[in-house]
Amino acid sequence: MGVDSAGGAVTGYDMKDSQSTPTSTSGETLALDALSKITTQLVAEQRRGRRWSVFFKSLLALYAGAILVLSVASAWDSLWAMQVPHAALVRIAGAIDANADASAERVINGLRSAFDNEKVKALVLEIDSPGGSPVQAEMIHREIRRLKAHNPEHRIVAVINDTGASAAYYIAVATDAIYANRASLVGSIGVRMDSFGFTDAMKRLGVERRLYVAGDHKGALDMFNPVRNEEAAHIRDTLADVHAQFIAAVRKGRGERLKGGEEALALGLVDGIGDRRYVLREVLGMETGIDYTPPPDWAGGIGKWLGGAVSRALSGAGRTIRL
Repeated sequence: MGVDSAGGAVTGYDMKDSQSTPTSTSGETLALDALSKITTQLVAEQRRGRRWSVFFKSLLALYAGAILVLSVASAWDSLWAMQVPHAALVRIAGAIDANADASAERVINGLRSAFDNEKVKALVLEIDSPGGSPVQAEMIHREIRRLKAHNPEHRIVAVINDTGASAAYYIAVATDAIYANRASLVGSIGVRMDSFGFTDAMKRLGVERRLYVAGDHKGALDMFNPVRNEEAAHIRDTLADVHAQFIAAVRKGRGERLKGGEEALALGLVDGIGDRRYVLREVLGMETGIDYTPPPDWAGGIGKWLGGAVSRALSGAGRTIRL
């Protein structure tokens, strides 16, 4: 407030006050604008994130739904085909081992499942394996013979794809007939046992092996001790016994069909040249084949999540083979 020369009152603002108030107001406005922009951006990011989340979830749902629809359609087709006479297919692929897909438990389950259906009139055992455990192979071999004895009117035919050797061929000779491709590797009925020896390396390193056992041949396969002559003889005798069992099974299964020659067909190791479809159509006279191979563990796990039909579709089990 000031007073002029005439004594009248004059209203005015202090210079300090006139500068501080506008500055404070301007700063608050800028802060509010910045906060508003940040909030707007955060909301936009959240909306964008939700849209992408919804998109990917929708995509996954569509993918799972498509698989489920295709699987159910395939399962329905197989269920319909199972109501008419058909041939069953059980596959043995890869190494034959208790912990593999081609384990005795899985293969035997497939065989029994096939013969439990009265509409199954024949069975094709499709083999693509270099061999494996003689114990697992013998279990499958024995089960095939048991099923043949209880179902004499049904034919069981083996079809070898790329390879049917060693323990895989041991399984094949239990069937009524064996067919293979012209380029298939068939046979190899020998028995082997693998090991390593580190005795020289131990000596160079100055390491002494100390092994305590109970039993004459308990440490025969220890790779850090030298092989004794009596232990090597015992191992050879054991392998010879298994080999003799293998040869006897081949002779029993193949009989007079074994003869001289250089190739599988000439040797009598197989009965003819042909693939799965040829055997189904020309040998068994069937128009339809259905895969009874149980799904592997990974497909079974997915099946528990998305349903059994999906696991069968992923593994090929239940697939209808039309000629």
